Amino acid sequence: MQAYKTITGFGSAYYEIQKSKFYTYTAHVESEAAAREFVQSIKKKHFDARHNCSAWVLGENSSQQKSNDDGEPGGTAGNPILEAIKQQGLTNVVVVVTRYFGGIKLGAGGLIRAYNHSAALGLEASAKLEVKPVCVISAGLDYSLLGTIENWIRTNNIPSRDSTYTDKVTVRLLVEPQNVDTIQATITELTAGKASISVSAPEYLEVGK
Repeated sequence: MQAYKTITGFGSAYYEIQKSKFYTYTAHVESEAAAREFVQSIKKKHFDARHNCSAWVLGENSSQQKSNDDGEPGGTAGNPILEAIKQQGLTNVVVVVTRYFGGIKLGAGGLIRAYNHSAALGLEASAKLEVKPVCVISAGLDYSLLGTIENWIRTNNIPSRDSTYTDKVTVRLLVEPQNVDTIQATITELTAGKASISVSAPEYLEVGK
């Protein structure tokens, strides 16, 4: 598991050059089926456009990538859109750029620049989100130790989940996998070994909304 960046919800942008109009639409998706569905929804919306070009990147490692020129000269639309996604380091994203021809030919180079710029505008207008792998460290404590642990958590800005209060208090901390050993050792030191500590398997946590 590794951290990755994506977008939330949907985004859009408009760009015009030499009378050609470019409408960009972005969406967060987590499967190829969802990406295809979004592309089809834009094609339905712009049924009168000759070109609804698209690209998507999927997977925490950006392992699934696809682009479509939708009638534009090969390599002048889908790939520049794909490159815009990759340039911003995003995944689980689909981008559709709809073009209405304005009567003035842009040429291959002009199309590449226009589609790349249009996609970039749409992505820049989209809210970003970082997703990180974290482990939950649960520490069972006597109430006499709670103040010490809470002060340490606040001082170090360690994210946490709701604590549980029974005969003891259980504090739950959200820790990146590479920091687990250090945090465990610190809790043990602060409580003189009196805390009962367990660590969950890594899970994804959304941050930076």
